[in-house]
Amino acid sequence: MTEVHVNLGNVLQARGEFDASVECYQQSLALKPDSAEAYNNLGNARQEQGQMDAAIACYERALAIKPDYAEVYYNLGNASRVRGNLDEAVGFYECALAIKHDYAEAFYNLGNVRRAQGDVDEALRQFGKALALRPEYAQAGFGEALAQLLQGNFSVGWDNFERRWQSMDHDTPRRAYAQPAWTGERLASGSLLIWGEQGVGDEIMFAGLIPEVVRTGNRCILDCNARLKPLFARSFANVVAVSGCGPDRLPELEIAAHLPCGSLPRLFRRTRSDFAATATPYLFADSSVRDQLLTHYADGRRLIGLAWYTNNVKTGGFRSIDLSLPAPLFHLNIVRWISLQYGDHDLLESQIKVVNAPVFVDRAVDQLADMDLFAAQIAAMDLVITIDNSTAHLAGALGVPVWVLLPFAPDWRWLLEREDSPWYPTMRLFRQPIPGDRSSVVKTVRSALADKDANSPSEAG
Repeated sequence: MTEVHVNLGNVLQARGEFDASVECYQQSLALKPDSAEAYNNLGNARQEQGQMDAAIACYERALAIKPDYAEVYYNLGNASRVRGNLDEAVGFYECALAIKHDYAEAFYNLGNVRRAQGDVDEALRQFGKALALRPEYAQAGFGEALAQLLQGNFSVGWDNFERRWQSMDHDTPRRAYAQPAWTGERLASGSLLIWGEQGVGDEIMFAGLIPEVVRTGNRCILDCNARLKPLFARSFANVVAVSGCGPDRLPELEIAAHLPCGSLPRLFRRTRSDFAATATPYLFADSSVRDQLLTHYADGRRLIGLAWYTNNVKTGGFRSIDLSLPAPLFHLNIVRWISLQYGDHDLLESQIKVVNAPVFVDRAVDQLADMDLFAAQIAAMDLVITIDNSTAHLAGALGVPVWVLLPFAPDWRWLLEREDSPWYPTMRLFRQPIPGDRSSVVKTVRSALADKDANSPSEAG
């Protein structure tokens, strides 16, 4: 009977019904209090509910019953990683592997932790061990690709980046078109469809390769996020910008081949030198709207736009900063600060008021609802200072000087150590010297601003 409760709990947990699964595991434990499996699965359900203390307590009870339970050590590693206790997570994963030597998932997540600790070589070794055990392990293959791209190993990394379609870590579903995938050739007839994937920032970044697509001589249709359509239509005169191009629309568009935008670098960015082909800028805001905003904001001081957080569930906590941290920057009298932060205007002004920051919120601009207006707002800035979010990508694509505050273990696209970005020539990167050290990054930005001539905003990049 206890197994029935556990099995039903497992089914409910797989369906995302965590409250119901918890009840099943508790019923099982009421019948069999020494069930390590029930405690382990209850811990997993508690972790899914965000009750980390309760989850860890369950795992500890499971280990007290069964000290050599590799899966429990693995789950403790996952819990520690979520909490940011990376050294502790390493210890738990290594305990799991000492018991279960062929534990591919433990090798994979150990690789993720090593990557977060900044040891990319070790991360690659762990991903390799996972793949040696399970060659078709898509998540490990995708993790390996991201680590290779982070190192600037583009020729291999972009090939392995195609594994993203089989990985649960990739949020975009692959579209099933009957037409073949484009391989860079000049099509004999019909149009080439390039379709957007991942987030708005990714679409903006990969759009930097659209001019090279056009130079292949193909008629190009760019299927993008609806919020980007006006901006892309203006910026790429030789491209048809659409949104929501499903298979049912293909007959009218005469599509002969297609490719997701994230696969374009595999064709056009095989080496570091290939990035020299990126045009600056390649996106263009509405100049009349930009000029209106510039007139509205201008008061003789340098205009600097600021964005400080992202709601991204997976990485927002690492990338965002508290608005109190840039306080040393706000003492610069030569600067007028403009909020480029998305979100509810009342909430933004409340955050600004709490820290007494001189940041102006333009209620006429809704960054999420109207990206074209947001682009004009960014284009009116002399400099943009932002965390790693879509604001960084949009400013870079518009050719606006932009300084990006990066976490210690940055996203793969920002590479390692360098202060510039091959994707955006007007971008400067500010990196944490140790994990979580956001204050040092702000101090470096403060020094960089002080070194600039207030009357020469063109030098800011």
